Amino acid sequence: MTNHPLSIHPYSVQPGDSVWQLAQRFGISLHDIFALNPGMDPNCLYVGQRIAIPLKTEARSTKCITSQEVELKSDMRGLWEQHIAWTRMTIISLTFKLPDVDPVVTRLLQNATDMGDVLKPWYGNELGDMYASLIREHLTLAAELVKAALAGNQQAAAEAERKWYANADKISVFLGKINPFLTVEEVRKMFYKHLDLTKTEAVLMINMDYQKDIQVYDEIQKQAIGMSDAITDAIVKQFQTKFR
Repeated sequence: MTNHPLSIHPYSVQPGDSVWQLAQRFGISLHDIFALNPGMDPNCLYVGQRIAIPLKTEARSTKCITSQEVELKSDMRGLWEQHIAWTRMTIISLTFKLPDVDPVVTRLLQNATDMGDVLKPWYGNELGDMYASLIREHLTLAAELVKAALAGNQQAAAEAERKWYANADKISVFLGKINPFLTVEEVRKMFYKHLDLTKTEAVLMINMDYQKDIQVYDEIQKQAIGMSDAITDAIVKQFQTKFR
């Protein structure tokens, strides 16, 4: 049994998981997993099964924040600020048929590549590119939703919105899979809130309710920073030895 203090986190079994793989991924012992999940059959895990995962914790209250952690948090916040800013500029350009719409959308999609790149030092090129692809789909669907709404095509708007939330589910599973400190449920809740706010922002802009639209954007910014910090904090916890 590990001598480190443990915190207990809920985990939803994903395709391909085994007790041994979970122990290796989270850096814990099989004994610790079995102790928290009495009666669990290690040879019969099923997708969606809820189990408790004990995770090693370290007292960080007296630990200084390292320069690496500050840099990662700054980079991540900057990317999420760009994410919501270029999304807003895309909504404005599409709504008012501005001549800059194509270069604005191109710059918006660059954010997906940048978000994937920031994960590569920790998870490698393949997973970084997978994340970039998911974020690119997220941004593309947002633009499609706005275009359909502006055209008054309710069927196309509903289909784009359905795919948008399905994409959020895929992002949630992806992040929950690569980082034990980000549960699928936690990420899904954050992304759904992000989508709800962005959709409200677009509707208010289309309806020219500018004062409320600005108020919503302030809320979007605050929520996006919260998402950014949650992802950063999870990376720091997962790779503690690299932030000392």
